[in-house]
Amino acid sequence: MIDIKTDYIFKTITSINKGWSSDKKYYVEAETGERLLLRTADRSEYESKKSEFEAMKRLAETGISMSKPLEFGMSDDGKSVYTLFTWCEGEDAAEMLPKLTDTEQYELGLKSGRYLREIHCIPAPADLEKWETKFNRKADSKIKQYYDCPVKIEDGDRIIEYIESNRHLLRGRPQSFHHGDYHVGNMVISREAELSIIDFNRHDFGDPWEEFNRIVWSASVSPHFATGQLNGYFNGRPPEEFFRLMLFYISSNMLSSVPWAMAFGEEEVAVMKKQATEVLGWFDGMNNPVPTWYVEDFYIQYIDEIPYKLKSPFDFSFIEGYGEVFKVYDDQDSGNICFGITDDDQKIFMKFAGAPTARFAGKLEDAVAELKAAVRVYEDLAHPHLVRLLRAEEIGGGFAAIFEWTDGECMGKMYPLSREKFMQMPDRTKMDVFHDILSFHIHVIEQGYVAIDFYDGSILYDFSKDETLICDIDLYSKRPYINKMGRMWGSSRFMSPEEFEQGAVIDETTNVYLIGATAFALFGGGKDRSIEKWRLSEKLYRVALKAVSEDREKRQQSLEDFKSEWDWGTGTLSRSLK
Repeated sequence: MIDIKTDYIFKTITSINKGWSSDKKYYVEAETGERLLLRTADRSEYESKKSEFEAMKRLAETGISMSKPLEFGMSDDGKSVYTLFTWCEGEDAAEMLPKLTDTEQYELGLKSGRYLREIHCIPAPADLEKWETKFNRKADSKIKQYYDCPVKIEDGDRIIEYIESNRHLLRGRPQSFHHGDYHVGNMVISREAELSIIDFNRHDFGDPWEEFNRIVWSASVSPHFATGQLNGYFNGRPPEEFFRLMLFYISSNMLSSVPWAMAFGEEEVAVMKKQATEVLGWFDGMNNPVPTWYVEDFYIQYIDEIPYKLKSPFDFSFIEGYGEVFKVYDDQDSGNICFGITDDDQKIFMKFAGAPTARFAGKLEDAVAELKAAVRVYEDLAHPHLVRLLRAEEIGGGFAAIFEWTDGECMGKMYPLSREKFMQMPDRTKMDVFHDILSFHIHVIEQGYVAIDFYDGSILYDFSKDETLICDIDLYSKRPYINKMGRMWGSSRFMSPEEFEQGAVIDETTNVYLIGATAFALFGGGKDRSIEKWRLSEKLYRVALKAVSEDREKRQQSLEDFKSEWDWGTGTLSRSLK
């Protein structure tokens, strides 16, 4: 029983068993509906917890998104000290970041760097020991711990050599308040992609740049987030002196990580040794203080406060004439960048060619020419399950194709959050999606075309309308079509052998392979086409497996043939979906 004198009336209290802190932590729901975080600690930590509470009150006033301190005092008849905070909604940043795009990760990293700069604005007490003296003593202790430890890091001597050669970097370093454990493990991200900072219980004072000794945990999860954190903190690329000193602090931390992990068992020791190997790789065996994960040429622009990446600046002010941008898709390698735009009650989707998009390796004029050519494709292949082209026009020094907007979730791996929702659909719904995809591609063949560069990123599902939509068919071409390039455009997960063979015919039998690969993406293990990964009936498995035969002569020879075999196999579907 927790005895706390507070004005809040606790409705539910749930213990939280995460993290390394000795504090006891609880998730609390108050009768008012407020969600709170309760931390308790031994009374011996009273002064430390009081200092933490006061520092967090000051930080909360800066506007940093964080667990805001509400109450502090004694509890359990004076045996414990408690602190009550607001609850931060969201998932652990380490789990959420891989679900976001590079741009979203970088933008959150920028925010984390700016937050850290605010944290470091709280000055250290004036009577603190000189940092050079304090940290040199700390480094000596870590080196001794390492030498005394029976488990060694590969190339540990090179780490010690770097420390000894760079102690001079400590001279004259300032000190400030520290969060004390600043990395993605102590951050949460909401579904609205808002970043919050938690767990200040290891706060202390020291060189502000030492706070980056934990960035290794963030960089392992997301190089773009870690890069953003550095750039956000420094308002641009950090100075070379910072990189040298960051490596000094990381090196010191690495030395003590294995002796620390010994107390927690072999599994934790293995984690620390693996991290040390990774870190040594980042810094070229201690020869380069700029880590390999630092993304040097990551350029971000904003439109209506929404970030997007490019290779270099581009003027998109012309978009104001269409309305307000609410979404940007910047991760394509086609040379196009896409915008969701709203104007009053109407929403449109703009695909634009002519800007220096980040992943496009070709010439801008080629991207423009391909998008212009694609307009005829969308007109010829108009279909209930194809996104509807409204118009196309030259604008802004490039070319724009304007489509009707859909609130569809994309199956493509480049949009992890959207894909997660898509893949959670029951197989009965996915079966409807598959039938729609097959129906559209039969239509493609009937119109004298062949599908090229279709993949999971071309598949959308609108949950509000229970509707399948297909997009990005820009490269679909008139038949007959000959492979003139060898490895053609597209995802290898959906490509037939002939799409890698120069001079090969690309035809309806090629598209049979595509449909079979789509079945495995929806109902199986993707490229793992074993029956163990397949969730439908064995009859349907055999139909799909036949379609993805390396030997095109052994596939169904038309999409209608595939459809007939698939429809026949659905007689066993009801059992497989129970």
